[in-house]
Amino acid sequence: MAKRHLISVRATVPGMDEGIRAFIRRVIRTALAAEGVTFRCEVDVLLTSDNGIHEINREQRGVDAPTDVLSFPAFDLSPGELPDPAADADPDTGCVPLGDMVVSMERVAAQAKEYGHSNRRELSYLVVHSVLHLLGYDHMDEGAQKAQMRAREEAILAELGQTR
Repeated sequence: MAKRHLISVRATVPGMDEGIRAFIRRVIRTALAAEGVTFRCEVDVLLTSDNGIHEINREQRGVDAPTDVLSFPAFDLSPGELPDPAADADPDTGCVPLGDMVVSMERVAAQAKEYGHSNRRELSYLVVHSVLHLLGYDHMDEGAQKAQMRAREEAILAELGQTR
């Protein structure tokens, strides 16, 4: 898969080596390709602790609690709708900035244990989940939107070989 996207992965927790960062980049590229993103884009990822994500959640969303993943889309999209690369690309990079994601690596480990699968599977799920949020998917209702998002998550995870 071509490395046409600008994907920055920063970490404030120890142990986040290049192998983990490369895996996250591959998951993001796979999710973008599955959603028909053919233009160059940019996604910024922060790997942090429960305390780190708690602080960001409080500051950015007014929610005084940790969570597993936060997504901050650059655009207000609907599923299947994409930004216009001609109008929305950063002139300096040529990439469309899709947004930012923050992942609690403590939650990755805890949820992997809770659900009985690997940390790698849980991390891939959270990253795919966040990419879909950046592309306009939502799951706030218990109906069609949530079902659509879950179906896309499962299809992308299957493509990655990260099934339950």
